[in-house]
Amino acid sequence: MSFAVRTKDLRKIYSSPPAGANAGRAAARGKPSNANVMALDGLSLEVNAGEIYGLLGPNGAGKSTTVGILTTRVRPMSGEAWILDREVWKDQAAVRYLIGVVPQRPNLDFSLTAREILLFHAAYFGIASKLRHERADALLERFKLSDRADQMVRGFSGGMMQRLSIARAMMHDPKVLFLDEPSVGLDPQTRILLWEIIREYNRAGKTVVLTTHNMEEADALCHRLGIIDHGKMIALGPPAELKSSIPGGYLLRLRFARLTPQVLERLQSLAGVRELRKNDELSVDIYADRGGSLVAEIATAAAANGVELSDVHILEPSLENLFLHHTGRSLRD
Repeated sequence: MSFAVRTKDLRKIYSSPPAGANAGRAAARGKPSNANVMALDGLSLEVNAGEIYGLLGPNGAGKSTTVGILTTRVRPMSGEAWILDREVWKDQAAVRYLIGVVPQRPNLDFSLTAREILLFHAAYFGIASKLRHERADALLERFKLSDRADQMVRGFSGGMMQRLSIARAMMHDPKVLFLDEPSVGLDPQTRILLWEIIREYNRAGKTVVLTTHNMEEADALCHRLGIIDHGKMIALGPPAELKSSIPGGYLLRLRFARLTPQVLERLQSLAGVRELRKNDELSVDIYADRGGSLVAEIATAAAANGVELSDVHILEPSLENLFLHHTGRSLRD
């Protein structure tokens, strides 16, 4: 199996003041405003040529730093990274020809039309005039932007700007396409169009690497997922395989008026309960083979021990559950 993207033992620590309100709160508490932040802690990953690979994790997990390193925008403190057979920080110019990059927030030139943005991008990469005009026309049509091709982009909606950003990244026909949160803020219709285009590009033999918080997107698009937290890989595999690795599949988040050792012992013994985790003095997580049908038995077990069940939240097998199982946190934390 050939790899389109590889990293080995990437390490990156940022030393900068917290952004925005966090800096103000730190100063108000009399604490230093600068702090070392471990973004990547020896991260290694391998993306197969021709696959759609998703990077998942909560905010601050290291996803954007990983993509920044692979796209030559962030220099690691140590470790190595390759795009195909090119080492990123030894051959940056060659790597930039191999990749297309779509940032989370569009960075389009508002003084240009949609067509001009595509043509100038292709010219920068040395694409001949006839070919770049043909590609621009084809991509404008594919992204449903032909009727606005000769208008300034300052009047475009957020969804139109995102579509144009992806079209621009495809203009020089990169081998690897990086998408950072590609569907954020998109309406459902535009999101479905985007997914179709990503699949189509992948069927042409291209590799796609995307970061996302959207569990539906990860499940629908990605051949494999790498879930990272605190700069480390904590789970890796196809979406279906990762979901099946959760003990029992279902997650029941329970809260009680009070908890006793007897109640915890009784809950653990219920049929179908695979794992029980106490979160605090009043709440527990139960991983089980079933969901709603277990609630009555939980309530009965609690009442038999003089304890009131005050809240129940049931989550069906999902990638979100997987992350909660490994970290105890939501992907958006």
